[in-house]
Amino acid sequence: MTTLLLARHGLTDLTGPVLAGRTPGVHLSEAGRAQAAALAGRVAGVRLDAIVSSPLERCRETAEAVAEGRETDVRIDDRFIECGYGEWTGRPLTELAKEPLWQVVQAHPSAVTFPEGESLAGMQHRAVAAVREWNRTLGSKAVYLVCSHGDVIKAIVADALGLHLDQFQRITADPAALTVIRYAPLRPFVLRVNDMGELRLPEDSEEKDGGENITGSDAAVGGGPGTT
Repeated sequence: MTTLLLARHGLTDLTGPVLAGRTPGVHLSEAGRAQAAALAGRVAGVRLDAIVSSPLERCRETAEAVAEGRETDVRIDDRFIECGYGEWTGRPLTELAKEPLWQVVQAHPSAVTFPEGESLAGMQHRAVAAVREWNRTLGSKAVYLVCSHGDVIKAIVADALGLHLDQFQRITADPAALTVIRYAPLRPFVLRVNDMGELRLPEDSEEKDGGENITGSDAAVGGGPGTT
């Protein structure tokens, strides 16, 4: 099973008050650099076969912190870039919250196309397609990390959970938090969401359950023994 670690970039000076979007030159703040270093420490014990990043600076800097001291270089994939917010880019969130489209973004995101920008459905489609391609390229035993953006991560998680995109606002992706998804032949398994702890990956279930996991995609009936 291919294991994907989704990491959101660390804080920037715009994170929170402003919708930074694809604004160029937005770097990690001092707090964000500390978060990136802490993230690197939390995954230090995990073998990473690839480290992939959105092309935006804040993601590249976060991914480079994870890559430091490893033999794996950061690889850029434009499909993990922030959603194209168009005319919303760079505007304060308090101002955007007064726009009629804001409530649609909250309640019916699958219907949203940002003015002169991208649709949320289109964003999800290209991000999930990228994940599937990386899974095929790296193989079923691979573990890799993708550093991306909040809405992109939430959209990938919604797909993994089998949720309609209209439910993706129920998912949280905080700065420098980790989400872990394992992709089996029949279904993904979401192992962690928005996690800030040290990462220790469980063994493949077919290796520890006595062989009951016949397809490699079977869920543990009754919950299973968990990580030991």
